Amino acid sequence: MTLRARISEDLKQAMKNKDQLRLSTLRLINAAIKDRDIALRGDGEDREMSDDEITAVLSRMVKQRQESARAYEEGGRLELVEREEAEIKVIETYLPRQLSADEVSAAIEEVITELEAGSIRDMGPVMNALKSRYTGQMDFGAVGPQVKARLSGAVS
Repeated sequence: MTLRARISEDLKQAMKNKDQLRLSTLRLINAAIKDRDIALRGDGEDREMSDDEITAVLSRMVKQRQESARAYEEGGRLELVEREEAEIKVIETYLPRQLSADEVSAAIEEVITELEAGSIRDMGPVMNALKSRYTGQMDFGAVGPQVKARLSGAVS
């Protein structure tokens, strides 16, 4: 079953169960997917998004909600923080399992070795390889500095 079909089925189930939080979050997910599909058609591509592309959209949605939750927390709006965190939990059910810190380090080492990356100039290809293999499984905002530090260390 594709990710799109799974989300659609879960949306129907949330309606039947009258699960308002899950239902509203799944509607937001569907809207984001449809927006991206429309953008693809506008770019001249007559296709629907792949599961990997949907995963990327879901990852962005999680990041947006994490940022919103931090902003709400700073503003003392704890009820909104709880709402954002609840939406994150729903969205994360459709994302692959996140890699642990050790697994991320091992993946970085593997890609650097495989690409024979030896300097900071190789950071782009290393990051592209990681993104193609581990989309949705690691936070690339946190991985970037790790790759940079590892490649900088390889130079000295």
